[in-house]
Amino acid sequence: MSAPPRVLTVAGSDSGGGAGIQADLKTMLALGVHGMSVITAVTAQNSLGVQGAWELPVEAVRAQYRSVVDDIGVQAVKTGMLASAELVETVAELIGGTDAPAVVDPVGISKHGDSLLAASALGSVRTQLLPVATVATPNLDEVTQLTGVRVESEDDLRRAAAAVLSYGPKWVLIKGGHLPGDAVDLLTDGSEEHWLRAPRHDNRHTHGTGCTLASAIASGLAKGQTVPEAVAAAKEYVTGAIVAGFALGGGIGPVDHGWRFRTGG
Repeated sequence: MSAPPRVLTVAGSDSGGGAGIQADLKTMLALGVHGMSVITAVTAQNSLGVQGAWELPVEAVRAQYRSVVDDIGVQAVKTGMLASAELVETVAELIGGTDAPAVVDPVGISKHGDSLLAASALGSVRTQLLPVATVATPNLDEVTQLTGVRVESEDDLRRAAAAVLSYGPKWVLIKGGHLPGDAVDLLTDGSEEHWLRAPRHDNRHTHGTGCTLASAIASGLAKGQTVPEAVAAAKEYVTGAIVAGFALGGGIGPVDHGWRFRTGG
């Protein structure tokens, strides 16, 4: 039996299992690819927030990456929490030397409002990480953090996309989930546009949506889908996961990465 497509996530660990490395690997399993991981940071995290975070040394991150890529190989890479400028620069260098599409989720702030990226690392994200991205997937807070553009309506999404594209990613997906009304995202490479809409579901248990979406896109790219195809399929998967999100602990619970196993969807 031949191996499934291989996807590597480079991200932080979420001890509560809803986001980060844990969400990435669950998503990859659900979508039929082989998930592998480079852990960049360890967090003490639950449904209430992030109680602590410890980044790994650069040499540990580099060794994990080389170990996987040089032996097993990858068809796509996805990045999440990178914590510091030094880690951002190291991961950008590694991705730049890997012949595989890269999905960059420029994680800056957790669902609970906790900072997951040092302010000193923003410049490295702009100048080194975004230029090696096949697709960048910022939410609206991350757009503001990176570009200064504030998105207050759908009309602002094009301006936000242009600002992020100016840093060099091939495509950008501006996630408009924080806007009122339907969940509207804009995918563009600066010439073609794809507007993705989904009904907004009344479920507060949405921890891990960003990690899950980026991992789903990477999984689609690893299977040979085009960027628009991978993003559309990922949007459908994440919407179902949000609908099935469940309470866990006393705060915001996770999306349900295994919803298709239970519904046959």
